[in-house]
This record gives sequence, structure tokens and C-alpha cells, in this order.
Amino acid sequence: MHRILIIEDDSVIADAIKKHISTWGCEAKCIEDFSSVMAEFVNFDPQLVLLDISLPFFNGYYWCNQIRQVSKVPIIFISSTSDNMNIVMAINMGGDDFIPKPFDLSVLTAKVQALLRRTYDFGGVSQLLECDGAVFNIGDATLSYHNEKIELSKNDCKILQLLMENKGSIVSREAIMTRLWESDSFVDENTLTVSITRLRRKLEAAGLTDFIATKKGLGYLVG
Repeated sequence: MHRILIIEDDSVIADAIKKHISTWGCEAKCIEDFSSVMAEFVNFDPQLVLLDISLPFFNGYYWCNQIRQVSKVPIIFISSTSDNMNIVMAINMGGDDFIPKPFDLSVLTAKVQALLRRTYDFGGVSQLLECDGAVFNIGDATLSYHNEKIELSKNDCKILQLLMENKGSIVSREAIMTRLWESDSFVDENTLTVSITRLRRKLEAAGLTDFIATKKGLGYLVG
């Protein structure tokens, strides 16, 4: 079941799209708080986004740019401002398609299904993990914070993924070492300590101070 996020402030249109999408086997969600679109985006982790241009607080171009900082998820713009300039702008900002309003729901369905097939029949589905404003994309092993991507090593990614998958819970040193061993990395107690220290320095340099907490005698914790 594919997940589709609808970023549309006209509740009549949004609800109609959601209802229609649900009838052909997809899970759809409409944005409720237009001041925190990215938080809802990360929590829902959609496989396609339907995005209007004219929105409260920030327009669709802004949110498209924010999404592109952390994800390659397909984005289809839906808008009544369908002049050539806006269509070109939408594609240049990272959109994959543009559907002018008003539109027939069957046309929307066909375009969405075609884009989902092109995107996911030949590749994996990305997954996003979020904590304190930092977004880790498992699909391409990148960490983004305040629109900046933080350079990470292979082991950094393994450690962060495990910690963020267990956000709010303590992860033991043994569990982390096991995860690193799975990637053919030689890790003992001292090596892990050094790895955690280096990772913390990278995070702190990007503004993520105290992102990884140490629970003495137990392990590490984020969130």
C-alpha cells in the first residue's frame, strides 16, 4: 500500500482527493497544520506528495525545496496557477509533474499510478527517521539538519540509524557493536567509544549539541 501526502488547503478538494485515492488501495493523509508541514511529512513518510502552490504561511515552492533537502520522493504539483511560468518553476524546484486545476480525478489517478510505477518498480522505498529537527534518510544514508547535509562515514550511519530507530529508548553498546559487526567493521569497546566521540563532534559542528546522550553502564540514547 503506497502512502500519499496531500498538501492542499482547500478542504473540499483535499478530502475529495483523499477519498478517491483510498478507493484504489493507497493510504492518503491531508496536512492539518500548514505551519509544520515537514514534521507531518517526516512522520507520515509518504511515497508520493500532491502539493498545491498557494498555501498558508509558505507556498508550495518553499515546501518542495524543504522536502528536496531530505528526500527524493515524487512530487506532483496541483494548482490553478497553471501558466507556463508556474509550471516551469514547479519542475525546476524539484517537482516531477504538474496537474492544473480543475482536474478530473481519473486523470489524477492515472498520473499518480504512472509515477509510482516509474519510481518504485525499479528501486527501493526511502525511509525517513527524525529527531530534534534532524532527518536521517535510510534510502541514501544522509543526515540533514537546518537544510544542511552532514557528512557521515559508513559506521556513523549505522550508529545513527540504530539510535534513531529506537528514539526515546536506550540502545546498549553491545547492540551497537553487533550492528557494526554486521557491516564487516572491526569493533571493540575502545573502537566504539572513539566512533561515538567522532560522530558527536560532527553533530555538534552542525549545531546538534547533546544529540546523543550517554546512559552510564547502559548505553546511548537520542530523543
